[in-house]
Amino acid sequence: MTGPARSVSLLGEEPAEPGNGDALDDEVLADLNLDQVIDSVAGDRDERELIRQLLRHPARDLATVSFRHEVFRDLEEPALLEAVRQFTEQLRQVQAHLSQLAKMHSVHQREGWFLDAAISYCDAVRKLADVLAERPVAARGLVALRDYLFDYAGSPGFARLAAEAADRRSELAGITYLIRIKGLRVEVSRYNGEPDYSAEIEKTFERFQQGAVKNYLVRYRTWPGMNHVSAQIAELLARLFADEFAALAGFCRRHQQFMDPVVSQAHREMQFYLAYLDYIRPLRSAGLTFCYPELTTGPKEIFARETFDLALAARLTARGQPVVTNEFQLTGPERVIVVSGPNQGGKTTFARTFGQLHHLARTGCPVPGQAARLHVHDQIFTHFERQEDIADLAGKLEQDLLRIQKALQAATPDSIVIMNEIFTSTTVSDAYFLGQRVLARVIGLDLLCVYVTFIDELAALGPSVVSMASTIVPGNAAERTYKVVRKPADGLAYALAIARKHGVTYDQLKGRLAP
Repeated sequence: MTGPARSVSLLGEEPAEPGNGDALDDEVLADLNLDQVIDSVAGDRDERELIRQLLRHPARDLATVSFRHEVFRDLEEPALLEAVRQFTEQLRQVQAHLSQLAKMHSVHQREGWFLDAAISYCDAVRKLADVLAERPVAARGLVALRDYLFDYAGSPGFARLAAEAADRRSELAGITYLIRIKGLRVEVSRYNGEPDYSAEIEKTFERFQQGAVKNYLVRYRTWPGMNHVSAQIAELLARLFADEFAALAGFCRRHQQFMDPVVSQAHREMQFYLAYLDYIRPLRSAGLTFCYPELTTGPKEIFARETFDLALAARLTARGQPVVTNEFQLTGPERVIVVSGPNQGGKTTFARTFGQLHHLARTGCPVPGQAARLHVHDQIFTHFERQEDIADLAGKLEQDLLRIQKALQAATPDSIVIMNEIFTSTTVSDAYFLGQRVLARVIGLDLLCVYVTFIDELAALGPSVVSMASTIVPGNAAERTYKVVRKPADGLAYALAIARKHGVTYDQLKGRLAP
């Protein structure tokens, strides 16, 4: 049974399956830890493959991003979110019921489960239609779904399905029967007012009741199939109450395909929003903020405030640990952020954050941060340090150069390049020379770039380059703040921390040399 002839999608103005755009490369996903985010968001949901595809593929255009922002914003309202959550849970149970039918040997049980599924489906549709009619929804996708459900729930076909399902349930609920068990013999007959011994037994033992007690019964999960005795009892009941069971069989035949495709699609697409909101809920509870970024195709003047690495934040909040936020801003001709500073100070995390922000923004999801304006990119290229592959005849330096060359040849002015601690296998002077050449190419292509390096001099290559550095706790060079701030690179914090670690600071040497 289908509703009004109309297409409705919660993912974009023009319904389309995900996967039309270029998915983020597997290596890029791993470098940015987005593979961890996507797997955690998708979890074990029935629609996990759809969720993975939507999070891997950027939206087709900015209109689609804006469309999804609208849905996310409406779902920020707790009552609406709870209604959508209940709708999807009921539809999940309906689908679970229907999926079990083929495994059932008893035709009467199949028909009973089918009836239960139809009743639950009608209830879910009506409840969601009522909530959407009551709540002030603004998202185009939810408004279209609201209008569709209003027409669908009021259509003759749906009314007939709901009425017949209610009638069949009422008829079956009115059936009372008697079972006599004697040895291996089981007799089933109509109930004709015989004494209800169960009520008498309860009354007899009522005097021994001593208030609420702990239930020591163990519940076992079993599949919904009948054993042979139950199936035979159902068969005998079908003979005794032929009219009721015939009506049930007729209902099942007439409404074999009772689920409306638009309702099914809405349930499927809602999983994307619910999964992401469930993932970020603990982070919000920990005080972290998310925003709907402004996306621009014009000047590459971008910024983000109070942002953070989503994958790292999920791990830290799960352990009850604080999350350090950072910010960045590029204005005018600025395109490249060169990040330097002491090791283990948050430089790589900052680089990952930059990439995560831009990719997640293109999927239409809220992104980590208080506010953000980001450039609409076409591709993200990453180069993170990897262990040398002994099976590869090329050395590590050659592997690095080949990977960088491949990325820069494929990049366009709208691409983003993120490079983390490259050229560590060569001398400082060679690393500086190669870094200059790479950044000159990046600047020439007008790319947005984050370049994490131990070569401080690369942070002063011209007006296109911005210097940012990880910082230390004042007075304690060995303790990191994990804050990456905009400041000239000086290398002092790193050098001092190394000197203290090896006991060769001025004070340490002076103390050892004193007579």
